[in-house]
Amino acid sequence: MTAPPEDFGFGRPFDRAGTGSSKWARAAGTPGAAGAVIPMGLADMDLPGPPAVARALAQRARHRAFGYTVCDPSGRSLVARWYRERHGVTVDPAWVMLLPFGPRTAVRLLLEAVRPAGPVLFPTPEWGGFAQLCRAAGLPYEEVPLERDGTGYRLPVAGLAPRGGGAVLLSSPHNPSGRVWTGAEVRALAGAVAEAGAVLVSDEVHGDLTHPGHRHPVAVAVAGPYRERTVTLNSVGKTFNTSGLPSCFALVPDGALRERLTAVTAGFGFWEGGLLEQEVQQAALRHGGPWLDALLAHLASARDRLTGLLGDAVLSAPEASYLLWVDAAALGLPPAGARAALLERCGLEASDGADFGPGGRGALRLDYALPGPVLEAVLERLARLR
Repeated sequence: MTAPPEDFGFGRPFDRAGTGSSKWARAAGTPGAAGAVIPMGLADMDLPGPPAVARALAQRARHRAFGYTVCDPSGRSLVARWYRERHGVTVDPAWVMLLPFGPRTAVRLLLEAVRPAGPVLFPTPEWGGFAQLCRAAGLPYEEVPLERDGTGYRLPVAGLAPRGGGAVLLSSPHNPSGRVWTGAEVRALAGAVAEAGAVLVSDEVHGDLTHPGHRHPVAVAVAGPYRERTVTLNSVGKTFNTSGLPSCFALVPDGALRERLTAVTAGFGFWEGGLLEQEVQQAALRHGGPWLDALLAHLASARDRLTGLLGDAVLSAPEASYLLWVDAAALGLPPAGARAALLERCGLEASDGADFGPGGRGALRLDYALPGPVLEAVLERLARLR
């Protein structure tokens, strides 16, 4: 007889009070005409994390030495095993860089290491951090409108082809819509980037959150002969809700680029490894699979209920992660002030679509990684708009 799946508590109340949660601290200080504000703007799960991670942290804390640490080389093979078992792709452990900071910092340092000669290209709408990082680095950038068909967004490969040896930044799966790019799209983009002498940086922090029935294309794997000009970034932070202990891993097939990234990283005072970062990462990758499977079932159920309620207001059907990208006007909200109107009418805080570039104006992003009782409250409030 098959044992019943473990209950990780996703359907029960879960209170983050007193934990320093940035999203709930902001909500506590935001008046909402519709009652207590439910924050849905930050991509951060309000769900209990993997028990294995909590156990690993508690065990390490019992040893009261917290000094400098070296990088555990077995972590590279662990990452490679995760990709083999979870995604069915081969990753050479030599490609893996175990970094003690989050993916945002990794993108910034990669831009330093790549030294793009031309403008940095990325789609719009797209995660607003790319534009911020380019501005911080003093690099010119161009935002290329995404194509959209009856089911959602498509990559405009021709429009994203670099000119003059630049770089292309991509969130894969797509942030803000949760769209899973196809392997053919990513391979075609990798080829266009390589032929231009540029580098594709694929930010895949939502890749392990691909919903049942969909397959995430790991860029360095589907790029084939173009992988030397391709970098994949990933992290246990989004997957296992451990972003408060920032870490990430970069898959960099090009040895020369790995050397440059290592030198740039050291120049900013960082080295591979990290004390608690390694504890969290290894516990999650070794033991977090059953928790992740249960999470994905919970997210898919929440997605179906929300998209069923909101219908054609959903701009692109979510296929990964926990992000819902909606058209404000289709919800009866004023496009220019949709975020404030949703807060006023429903007590729900969302991300303003304008934060995702020119292609995001008039849209809202909602995070639905919520425990059962909070999800029910959200559905009841959103029903007021239909």
